[in-house]
Amino acid sequence: MSLVSCMKDDELWVNTKPIIKTPFKGLYIVNEGNYMYGNASLSYYDIESKEVHNDVFFETNSLLLGDVAQSMVIHNGLAYIVINNSGKIYVIDSDTFEYRGKITGLVSPRYIHFISDDKAYVTDLYGKSISIINPQSLEIIGSIDVSVNDNQFYRHSTDQMVQYDKYVFTNCWSYDNQILVIDSETDKLIDSIEVQEQPTSLVLDKFGKIWTITDGGYSSNGTSSTAALIKIDAKTREVERIIYFKNTDHPTELKINGAGDRLYFLNGDVYSMDVVTGMEPEIFIESQYQTVIGGYYGLAVDPITNEVYVADAIDFVQRGVVYRFTDNAQPVDTFKVGIVPGDFCFKTGY
Repeated sequence: MSLVSCMKDDELWVNTKPIIKTPFKGLYIVNEGNYMYGNASLSYYDIESKEVHNDVFFETNSLLLGDVAQSMVIHNGLAYIVINNSGKIYVIDSDTFEYRGKITGLVSPRYIHFISDDKAYVTDLYGKSISIINPQSLEIIGSIDVSVNDNQFYRHSTDQMVQYDKYVFTNCWSYDNQILVIDSETDKLIDSIEVQEQPTSLVLDKFGKIWTITDGGYSSNGTSSTAALIKIDAKTREVERIIYFKNTDHPTELKINGAGDRLYFLNGDVYSMDVVTGMEPEIFIESQYQTVIGGYYGLAVDPITNEVYVADAIDFVQRGVVYRFTDNAQPVDTFKVGIVPGDFCFKTGY
């Protein structure tokens, strides 16, 4: 323990690396850890054998992951792990978990989206800009200003990203109600779409429609607006449909299947909705919790099999649990991961 506590940031220690076979198909679980505790971790799940390996980043590199692991993306065989409160992105080999480098100088990074092999965008909770990254040199090569100074929250924060043609759309979650549109050729903010308060998630379906879900937000006196599921035409940027929730609902974690025709989200229970028929969302998996705000914290849909993974943070102190279900909601497996499992990344080849 004394050795760990004295380790300097990014100091690689010589150690005996675990021998873990990583097949063609696997699943990474990004465990946030507790804010300011620096106990984020990375788990790896073998989908075929159902073996789970926890703390693979630390066990492989003798290097602490950092404070609040937010998200992860695999690109060209490398995994990019965004560490929010540490203000950096670690890069590892997605097959061996071995450290390959890092991107630093970020304020509060949230998600990374690749425009090409030599350009990526990184959104930010507090930075009021989107960082432009060169994945080859692991350097920040520019930024896109998204700040607006005419309100008390000094907008905008930026979060998840989807791309339609050359345009990148990002939701402004924190105390905001906008979807921003970025031209990826000019790296300029060119448009914005107003939605309900606090869009938490963003997906693009097979028909070129953007879907976002809002949690309603909270005002200074503790009240919130009505949450909604919103459909936007990516080409015209017009809102085409709004499905409102009850005033007590705070839905999150909007996901889409690999075919791009079915939505999933958390609202206490796990809900599902077919984008083709346009019918109202239905309960897909019932929660074991009695309240809307329970331990269900993360959600993922296998892009190949449509199996659904639900992350349960339990009490946000002990190690979390992941539940695996078939595409018709039958239980398949349950396994323990790290503290506060919040994001998933499928390893399906490159």
